[in-house]
Amino acid sequence: MIGRLAKCIREYKLSTILSPLCMVGEVYMEVQIPLVLSKIVDQGVEMGNMTAVWQYGLQLVLFSLMSLGFGVASAVAASHAGTGFARNLRHDMFYRVQTFDFSNIDRLSSSSIVTRLTSDVAMIQMTFQMLIRMAVRCPMMLILATSSAFEISPTLSITYCVVLPLLAFGLLAITKFVHPIFNRVFKTYDKLNNVVQENLHGIRVVKAYVREAKEIEKFTDISGSIYQDFCKAEKTLAFNNPFMQVAVYTCILVISWLGAHMVVESGNGAISGGLTTGQLTSMFAYTTQILGSLMMFSMFFVMITMSRAPLQRTYEILIEEPALHNPENPVMEVADGSIDFEDVTFRYSETAPRDSLEHVSVHIDSGMTVGILGATGSSKSTLVQLIPRLYDVTAGSLKVGGVDVRDYDVEVLRNAVSMVLQKNTLFAGTIKDNLRWGNPNATDEELVHACELACADEFIRGFPDGYDTHIEQGGSNVSGGQKQRLCIARALLKKPRILILDDSTSAVDTHTDAQIRKAFTEEIPGTTKLIIAQRVASVQDSDLILVMENGTIAAMGTHDELMRTSQIYREVFESQTKGGED
Repeated sequence: MIGRLAKCIREYKLSTILSPLCMVGEVYMEVQIPLVLSKIVDQGVEMGNMTAVWQYGLQLVLFSLMSLGFGVASAVAASHAGTGFARNLRHDMFYRVQTFDFSNIDRLSSSSIVTRLTSDVAMIQMTFQMLIRMAVRCPMMLILATSSAFEISPTLSITYCVVLPLLAFGLLAITKFVHPIFNRVFKTYDKLNNVVQENLHGIRVVKAYVREAKEIEKFTDISGSIYQDFCKAEKTLAFNNPFMQVAVYTCILVISWLGAHMVVESGNGAISGGLTTGQLTSMFAYTTQILGSLMMFSMFFVMITMSRAPLQRTYEILIEEPALHNPENPVMEVADGSIDFEDVTFRYSETAPRDSLEHVSVHIDSGMTVGILGATGSSKSTLVQLIPRLYDVTAGSLKVGGVDVRDYDVEVLRNAVSMVLQKNTLFAGTIKDNLRWGNPNATDEELVHACELACADEFIRGFPDGYDTHIEQGGSNVSGGQKQRLCIARALLKKPRILILDDSTSAVDTHTDAQIRKAFTEEIPGTTKLIIAQRVASVQDSDLILVMENGTIAAMGTHDELMRTSQIYREVFESQTKGGED
């Protein structure tokens, strides 16, 4: 996992290396300061030698300034490396998400992916910056300060050997307890993000049904869960600081008591095992440095504990393999728009209770218009989503242009298929920007022609800015019917071999629906058209009509044939035309 995440450093390797190197310089300078301080006391103050005080005083100032310079350089380099690492990590994660198929996104969930790309990466960035500084500073300070302390007095330094293991044991116990809590917290963040996304996406429904109080209650419950878990974790982590303070003051008390005896016994000279006043002062400084480094290490330890869950979650994105892969030697051209379902069975996941499609077989010639009818949940959308290989069949074979869809280059196949989904999506930008998703190089004349076919040109020209009208995110400033017609025009600009309309004229009136279908017949006769609809009128002129029921094709044929042979089709037709006949 660490190796994969480390690849995100890339062009920021120099800053990542400079930061710890500068930190080594800072630590070395800081460790020298107590030694110089002891010389000021012993050779200057104790002996009344002002020359020595000035000489070592200038050294003290010089070492302090050098330590400051190294520290600033380390902080700047760490900041540059950390922000760059986070940028690359987000880039790699987002790039990976773009390769995912619907099954990958269904499994991970969109709200979880958003959380991983935002708050999880922010936590990892903070941890990375601490890692390249504190992970070097703490052990370096511990080693250098401890070795310097042992050189001055091995007897007093034994205090560290007793206190440090006890402190380490306490930190490990705290970490083991809080890690599962933080793991749970970040999963709850996914739920919180999902509630917020759902609320904002459906805010008009919330307002219409006066459900603000219920939505606030849902948000409060999940937010309260995060609060409770964080409180529980923070209460445990709060023991970290008292542990450190007890260790620091214990060391200071022991060294003060033993060191004072050693100074008194040695008099003003240095007898075997004795201490001078300056050396005792240095021991106090080293105690502060050693235990201060441990304090920083404990903070770093807490940060690592908190970031373990985000690290694992981002790693899951980076190693997630798309469910669909290109073959080794893919077919790079779709010959025509013919479609063959050969005993196709499909199930969304291994844990699904049953197959969504069962033993579907049908042949569709290139250029045909095929209508698909069926009750809600009869797997109409599932059937057509297999054609551009948004999912792979579980069993059987699906061919487009006489070639199994699994043998095509995925991009080539999907470029040959235009699909207007049930949930029409427009992106923030102008109408032109949205239309050119179908063809980035389309001319203004081609845009207008596609909109005329989709019966969208008239209402577009009614806007003050025409085709330069700004569309809000999700198309919230246009009606449902206008959104559908814009999406149809966008699909037509691809000039596809296969055009799939998944109930995409449900929000337009029957007259406009008829105009759109007539335009399709006259303008794109060579394109295979699959029209999913709830209205019989939308599909009754089709060359072939499929009637879906419980994931199977219950009947197929023309309108006249189905009126004679299919009770389901006849009942739907009669229920929709009864009012007109009366």
